Parts: sequence; structure tokens; C-alpha cells
Amino acid sequence: MKIYGDSISGNCLKVKWTADFLGIPYDWVETDVVRAETRTPEFLALNPAGQVPAVVLDDGRPLAQSNAIMLHLAEGSRLIPEDAYDRARMFEWLFWEQYSHEPYVAVARFQVKYLGRPAAELEPKIVDRGRAALQRLEDALAEKPFLVGEAPTLADVALVAYTRVADEGGFDLAAYPALQAWIDRVERALGIAAAEAA
Repeated sequence: MKIYGDSISGNCLKVKWTADFLGIPYDWVETDVVRAETRTPEFLALNPAGQVPAVVLDDGRPLAQSNAIMLHLAEGSRLIPEDAYDRARMFEWLFWEQYSHEPYVAVARFQVKYLGRPAAELEPKIVDRGRAALQRLEDALAEKPFLVGEAPTLADVALVAYTRVADEGGFDLAAYPALQAWIDRVERALGIAAAEAA
């Protein structure tokens, strides 16, 4: 399998982490979004949406969208709950992550860290919704170790990717102690070095 990804992207890293956790071999193909490497004719033939991550499976079939790739890789593994309700809760978090978390927390980080915009100049809606997303996670994790059940699932993998580096977008993670403790648990469970850049 080949994973086309940009190492600065949490969406790409969560696919890598899933493969690593499950022991799935792959070749990583660094694909720089900032240099428009996802806009070449060769890449667009692989993924017409022009986005990473994208994978080419062992049988040659392509697949895009981070959560779809993670779900495919983790099929039948302990990262997907066996219980139907718990599995649906995992999906609930995955859908929420792409709609209500990533567009704010990740966008703030990209603008501050990679575009050099001061956090004080971010669009207020991005900041407010990013804080609301972090607070929702804080509330959900106040009395349980992981987002669904007692062990990590794809919901934790997906949401830790940008949450662990939210401070790079101007969000003060010290305001969310339960969230900080969860980040540490997920990093340890997945074998992600705390210092690893995301």
C-alpha cells in the first residue's frame, strides 16, 4: 500500500497512525500541499479532489478521505467497536470531527503556524467554534478515558490528530485538563511520541 500524505497534516497522520497501530505495511509518499503537489496531473488522476491523504491499496485501487481510509484499514480490528451502538457512537464522533472540529481547530493552526497570521487576527468565528469544539471534547472526557468505551477507537485517533497541536493555532490547552489527560492516553496507546510534529 502507498499512502500519499503531507506530514504537517493531521488528516494524513491519522491514517499513518492507524496503519502503524495495526501493523499494516505501507510506503509513505510525501506530498506537499503548500507546493501544490496535489494539483499535478499525476496526483489528480489518483484523487480528482486534489487532496491528501490518498492511498493506493495493495490491489491497486485508490481510496481518499482520511476517515474512509481509516475505516477501511481498521475493518475487523479493535479500533472499531463490535457493539452496534458503540460503533454508531464512533461514527458520530468521526462525522462531528470533520464538520465541527477540523474546519476550526485545524484551520486556525494552519493559518497561524504555516501562513504566519497572528492568532489575534484569526476570524472570530474560527476561534469561537474551535473553542466550542475543544469544550465539547473536554465535557465528553470528564468522566471516561476515551470517547467511546474503555479503549481507544478510530474516534480517538481522528480527534487527537489536530487536538494535540491546537495550541499551535492559538488555543490554550491548559484550559482543558480532561482533554490534556486524554491526549496523553491516546498518544501512549497509539505509540505516538509526544514530541512528534503533527
